[in-house]
This record gives sequence, C-alpha cells and structure tokens, in this order.
Amino acid sequence: MSPRASELVTAFSLLSRLPLPRGVADPDLNAASAWAYGAVGLGLGLLASLAMLCATLIGLPAPLVALTGLGTLIALSGAMHEDGLADVADGFWGGWTQEIRLEIMRDSRIGTYGVVALILSLGARWVTLWYLIEISTGFACAAVIASAALSRALMPFLMALLPHARKDGLSHGVGLVSLENAWLGLAIALIPALIFAGFGVFPALFWAALLTWGMAQLAQAKIAGQSGDVLGATQQVAEIAILASLLI
Repeated sequence: MSPRASELVTAFSLLSRLPLPRGVADPDLNAASAWAYGAVGLGLGLLASLAMLCATLIGLPAPLVALTGLGTLIALSGAMHEDGLADVADGFWGGWTQEIRLEIMRDSRIGTYGVVALILSLGARWVTLWYLIEISTGFACAAVIASAALSRALMPFLMALLPHARKDGLSHGVGLVSLENAWLGLAIALIPALIFAGFGVFPALFWAALLTWGMAQLAQAKIAGQSGDVLGATQQVAEIAILASLLI
C-alpha cells in the first residue's frame, strides 16, 4: 500500500466506524493523515446521501428523510463530534479555571450545557436538512456531502495552529499537524464540494472558516489550546454554518 493510501485508511479508522481490515491502519500516521480528514467526510457524506435517496424512494416525508441522513452521519462517525461538542459546552461554561474545564471535559457524564448544545446542534442540522429537501432532495444530498467534507477539512487547521491543551487524549495522541497538510486537505475537500454543490460553497466555506477561527480563539482563551473535544465541537459548528449558508 502506498504512503498516501495508508494515510487515507488511517484517517478513516480515526474518524469513522466503518469496518476496516485489522492492521491496515497505522497509528504512527495519525498526524500525517490529517490531509485526508476532508476525504473521510466526503465518504461519509456520500453514504449519508445514499441513505437519504433510499428514504426518498420508499416515500418517506422530508422530515424523516432529513432524520435518516443525520442519523446515518452520526452512526458512521460514532457520534464522536457530537460528544466533543457536549464536552466543550460543559467544560467551557461549567468551569472557572483551565484545569477544572479540562477535568469536566474528561468526565464521561453529560451536564446541562452539553445537553442544550446537543439539542441545538441536532435541531439546527435536522431543520436545515428538512428545508433543503423541500427545495430539492438532490441539492440536499449535495449539501450533506459538501458540509461533511469541508467541516472535517477545517479541523487540521486548529491542530496546526494551536498547542495541545493537555498532555494526553485523542488530539495529543495524533501529534503535530503541518499547515501544508491542512491546506492540502482543504483543497481536496473543496474540489468535490464545488462539483456537488456549486459556487455557493465559497460563501459557505467563508462562514465556516470564520466560525472555526472563532472556536480557535475561544479554545485558546478557555483552555490555552486545542483538544479532541474542541476539534469535534468545531466540526459541528462548521457543518451547521455550511448547511445554513447553502440553504440561504
């Protein structure tokens, strides 16, 4: 297997729950594989779109088609990004110091802030997808593909620009990511996003990038760096921004 193929498989192993042959993913390539995060999102978005098309063909109404697509994305990713969002909401607003915030984020239990954040995230994505499907199921599928790819392609920028907030955890285990890899990953995600969703992707990417920058500033202020939870929360915020922008 070529180095790039190994990195792609490693990225799928890290960011998805797709069944992969044992031993094909190499944890030593976690940092190098960051360029493929957008490609993973592309694959997950395609599978979610296929599920939405099947739901449409059997006659399900738009709300249930949207729920099918959203549920497929969550299942394929193991809800890891949703988990990160809940942890960040609990930690950032439930703790008064950096140490307490990080400790809360490590806690597997969910608090009030986390529940509210999940309700808002799931509700925003469900309603936005619902409205997109009312316009066109095909365009809704394109929006799912573009948002899944681009939102994941933005995560490596935080990994490259912010220090690790803790000395263990998922993000720390991945290692340092280069800006070169981050830009490569964004370019790889942008091309299919343009093909599927058209030039409306550019303003969508602008808003997603702006919110990603905002999340980076917030993380730096709250915990002096980034963590796997911060990356997951950023993905959620970026995905919502892209879907909403494409709807407008």
